[in-house]
Amino acid sequence: MQTEERTLGELLSEPSIAKIAPEAIRERDLAKEEIWNKTIRQIREEHIFAGKVGDGLRRLMDAAATGEWYYPLYSEEECAADSRRKGLNLLWLPSADPAADTRPYLFVVPGGGFENVWNLTEGWPIGDAFNRLGRHVFVLTYHVGENKRLLEKNMEDFARALQLIRKNAGKFHVDADRYITCGFSAGGYLICLWNTALGYPKHGLPKPVACFPVYPFVSPKLIYQQWGDPEPEDSTCLYGCPLSEAIHHEFEIAEHTEGFPPSAIFLAGDDGLVEPENSKMLAASLGKNGIPCRLEIGESGGHGFGDGTGMCMEGWLERALRWAEE
Repeated sequence: MQTEERTLGELLSEPSIAKIAPEAIRERDLAKEEIWNKTIRQIREEHIFAGKVGDGLRRLMDAAATGEWYYPLYSEEECAADSRRKGLNLLWLPSADPAADTRPYLFVVPGGGFENVWNLTEGWPIGDAFNRLGRHVFVLTYHVGENKRLLEKNMEDFARALQLIRKNAGKFHVDADRYITCGFSAGGYLICLWNTALGYPKHGLPKPVACFPVYPFVSPKLIYQQWGDPEPEDSTCLYGCPLSEAIHHEFEIAEHTEGFPPSAIFLAGDDGLVEPENSKMLAASLGKNGIPCRLEIGESGGHGFGDGTGMCMEGWLERALRWAEE
């Protein structure tokens, strides 16, 4: 399907993807924004979003055409009891490469500052790219926004998704015990938190075979040192406790890396949103614990470079997989 000359609004209005279209950027109504009427070509040429948005949308529609692609995390009854569960889902994107059946699958977690989930740039296009590299992929849409103990809910979302994959491993053609997590920004924080006592050990699930945090936030302590405690309700919504308390628990990722798998970290040195010090602290902690780690810091790309298309970070997905295989 040709997407370059079609508008984002036309593509997201396709009936076949109606279930997931509102989650293109969760908690953000794109129909009310100017970008809704821009073509994919304009979005690319005007550098509105990084990455291959058009490829991601094409892959999404191809998946929807198979009839086996969209899996809600919570039942209708569970959503009725808590409306914020509605729309949370696991997207299945199988690779056409037969060898993908024997390789660890990718569990992709887009970012969005705990307020949004950027499937449009850090979910669907990343899934398509990993598919092309011979990997089956699952993309997670998780809780964001105003929730009490949000991170606890996120870990429950992870567990629910991975249990769903385990239950359907035969249909998905995967070994449920062999998976790689890949997360961006806030999603990078979540895949790191999954490696602590609050994640896979607590939920009785297997450890990832590798972890790819991309421009991740990992240190609440850095925020606390700069700003002190925020309004109590703000940090309580995220951590379930004040920030001054959170930094003494697993939420301070760099002090709790003993349960991590081998990890490849990618970021740009000019990131103006998440301090590169976050990634450096994580890499140093992994090294201290003897856990294999690759830290790649590009000269430019800022925050949110996605798959790195057209910048010095281009090809990081291939480099990540090659490193993990070695």
